[in-house]
Amino acid sequence: MKISRKTFGVLSNGKKVHLYTLKAGELSLSVCTLGAAWTSLMVPSSVPAVIPSTEKGADDILLGFSTLEGYASNRSFGGTAGRFAGRIGGAKFSLSGKEYSLHRNNGENSLHGERVGFANQIWKAEAYEERDGVFVRFELKSPDGQEGYPGNVRAAVSYGLTKSNELVADYQAKVDAPCPVNLTNRAFFNLAGEGRGMSVLSTEMKLYCSNYLETDDALIPSGTILPVAGTPFDFTAKKPIGKDIGALAETAAGGYDHCFVIDRGGEPGDLRPFAEVYEPFSKRYMRGFTTQPGVQFFSGNNISAVSGKIGSVYEKHGGFCLETQHFPDSPNRREFPSAIFGPNRDYHEKAVFVFDW
Repeated sequence: MKISRKTFGVLSNGKKVHLYTLKAGELSLSVCTLGAAWTSLMVPSSVPAVIPSTEKGADDILLGFSTLEGYASNRSFGGTAGRFAGRIGGAKFSLSGKEYSLHRNNGENSLHGERVGFANQIWKAEAYEERDGVFVRFELKSPDGQEGYPGNVRAAVSYGLTKSNELVADYQAKVDAPCPVNLTNRAFFNLAGEGRGMSVLSTEMKLYCSNYLETDDALIPSGTILPVAGTPFDFTAKKPIGKDIGALAETAAGGYDHCFVIDRGGEPGDLRPFAEVYEPFSKRYMRGFTTQPGVQFFSGNNISAVSGKIGSVYEKHGGFCLETQHFPDSPNRREFPSAIFGPNRDYHEKAVFVFDW
């Protein structure tokens, strides 16, 4: 196992950003302090790599950028979303009879708290090693009133790799007043390798989700939970992402951008399987487990001519997201699992991605 740290670059305001690279098992993960972002994940394959390297057959399976400048100008890839990941309808919510207004950055709605959201800030970071893995712990303080939210938040997110080829994400937060909290990472995966120019439509996926959230034309949940059976949202048996996506082409999402309800099992706080993903070209296989109630599956519908790493250009469906999280618009939906935390209820959720090839 190995941990390295270097300066990734300096922002226009003079603040320095650091890049950590973790190696354990046969994986290599890089994360940076701007947005606590995942910038690279090298995973082996029996297929020769796009770029020859000492790591036989290893490709970077995350969309992103080679330099800090890319992340500074485009926060869409790999950042840690918060205070509330996902959409909040009308960019507002009420608590104890008081209405709170948020920044509108997705039509009339709030998405990921983007103006000064967690993905836009520099996190304090410290690397550490445990018996089975290597990790970086990121910490961030968000003051009362930031982005319109109540309460002072202390967030701590740990990302790391284990000897068993697992990527572990551990999300924690404490808040001194009742406030919506919902953290996730916005990694865009392409298991074929980000530099191959391949879409993810042939990637095969199974979701342990018998239901999904109905949404309106602004992609805000209606509050109704619908069965996936007999619809394009049925991934209960493994199928290519592109198999039924055509049926969604003329919808507001233009593909998949929906929250799926993870099937229940075990006790609250237990890790439950939520996804299996297989890429037939590279033969890479990814399994996902989480403590969260939902997963937002996004099929990269709005990616267009993005200049990525080392000459890569990302197009529509060039990557997919599996964002484990509480349901979108939960602060306005009492029928959804509560996403209100503090001061007597701390936030703690976890996700694990396991790789094979």
